[in-house]
Amino acid sequence: MTRRVRLGMLTPSSNTVLEPVTMAMLAGLPEVSAHFSRFKVTEIALSELALGQFDDSEILRAAELLAHAKVDVIAWNGTSASWLGFDRDERLCERIRAATGIAACTSVLAFREIFERMGTRRIGLVTPYRSDVQAKIMANWQASGLRCSAERHLRLQDNFSFAEVREQEIADLVRAVAREGCDAAAIVCTNMRGAGLAEPLERELGIPVYDSIATTLWKSLDVAGVPPARVKGWGRLFQDSRLAAGTSTGDRTQDPHPAPEADRRL
Repeated sequence: MTRRVRLGMLTPSSNTVLEPVTMAMLAGLPEVSAHFSRFKVTEIALSELALGQFDDSEILRAAELLAHAKVDVIAWNGTSASWLGFDRDERLCERIRAATGIAACTSVLAFREIFERMGTRRIGLVTPYRSDVQAKIMANWQASGLRCSAERHLRLQDNFSFAEVREQEIADLVRAVAREGCDAAAIVCTNMRGAGLAEPLERELGIPVYDSIATTLWKSLDVAGVPPARVKGWGRLFQDSRLAAGTSTGDRTQDPHPAPEADRRL
């Protein structure tokens, strides 16, 4: 009998993109299902109110609900650690495992792992965010040795509005950072329609294009023991042998081994 695999996804409340895109990417994996739990996120800014949306306590409540579905992994499918710091997601993963007994991962920590494993030296950063948020992301990434050699952003704040950005506009932003010079493009936002652009843009531009929703799924499958290479048509992320399951030299932040069933507190 084929083992059922359940992926748990923590989702910003105003996000309308990541759920249908995740399901589309999983279309060829009939034994894998994705399950979503929301918590309140309506804007992306650096104000105290906006930053407070990402308090661990709110996220943990949503994670504990996912645990009721006996998921194999719990993923934070959002990019807040880009401006809050990688350590926020590292701590969140630890707290999720402590609260639920289930292994955890995040989109932003997956980005870092991908860049380190691929030896990416110059990143083209594409986001819908405000200028101050963009600057904070670049500073945080630089402090971790991830240099953004080119960037484009849309100066938006309302989280719901990110989903209304047309794919053509996103593609043009990726083309712009590629022209400016980068080894890979990163579309950082899980409420923009960038994942489906990865493969055609990679053919056009000759560089990898990594989307936040895709990085979350890539790492979730890896943690759950499903080869990411089974996902077809969504870009190099899933097909590059250097990013295949089991080839990591040691991820320092995300637990690659789900807790045994007996250890889970449901």
